[in-house]
Amino acid sequence: MEFLVDMVTTVPEGTSEEAVAEIRAREAARARELAAQGSLLRLWRPPLAPGEWRSWGLFSAEDAERLEQVLASMPLRVWRRDEVTPLSPHPNDPGR
Repeated sequence: MEFLVDMVTTVPEGTSEEAVAEIRAREAARARELAAQGSLLRLWRPPLAPGEWRSWGLFSAEDAERLEQVLASMPLRVWRRDEVTPLSPHPNDPGR
């Protein structure tokens, strides 16, 4: 099953630049691991407001419970709000 996840990150005020850089590096490494495992299929950057951190991700998981485990394993989750949309195939999908 595929899921579109709208991920909005809000860094707590007063967080050091070093702490932000460290967690972003860990997030990038985890994203590479999830991609290699087939859980993270794509990432996009939608239009952003000034200072906004937002990504859209296409994930694959057997069900919503497994997706939650995947999302919880991502370091930025401590600062992030995720909105999950389950996707189902469309009969007119040109990629089918």
